[in-house]
Amino acid sequence: MAQTFPRSANQIAKASIVLALCGAAAAGGLWYLFDRGPLHTAQGTYVPQEVPFSHDHHTAGLGIDCRYCHTSVEESAFANIPPTATCMNCHKIIWANTEMLEPVRESWTTGEPLKWTRVNDLPDYVYFNHSVHVSKGVGCETCHGPVTEMPLMYQEHSLQMLWCLDCHREPEKFVRPREEVFNFDWEPSQVGMTQKELGAKLVEEYEIASLEHCSVCHR
Repeated sequence: MAQTFPRSANQIAKASIVLALCGAAAAGGLWYLFDRGPLHTAQGTYVPQEVPFSHDHHTAGLGIDCRYCHTSVEESAFANIPPTATCMNCHKIIWANTEMLEPVRESWTTGEPLKWTRVNDLPDYVYFNHSVHVSKGVGCETCHGPVTEMPLMYQEHSLQMLWCLDCHREPEKFVRPREEVFNFDWEPSQVGMTQKELGAKLVEEYEIASLEHCSVCHR
């Protein structure tokens, strides 16, 4: 009786299985890289705004503290976006007639709020409380990056769960004294300690727990 398949069919079948597994692994690897890459997370991409507000100019240049605009950051889950009145405190006098600030003047005249596009925007199913992080010594820079060097605002980190867990699992690597939370020039060497030494001390002093349970962020 003649063979239905040639002897080489066994080798071809084995090679096909190996190639299929390699292809699946490669596809999974490519998806993993894409999922964590800037093309998907939007890291480093400037977000267009109705008014091209420069954090660099207002913070590093003029020395305005974060809390002047984000007034609720120490007391609320949300770091509020400032109302037009906050802008006009200065711009009724400074650069009052520039074309760039026309949307601000129009908002002030009509009472219609400026339409800001959120840059660091977590999904709706994620709960994040600014005031808790501030009280535990997490600096603005830790999450938002070097804001004082951003002429236009962009998202510094991925904001994905794995990135959050890096801090939740080892908070001692990131925390700083509460009084330095809004200081973008702060370094642990300023108190004569390494981050590891200072972090361990603050974790104990501020009673910081390594919170990893799902319900901490997903409520």
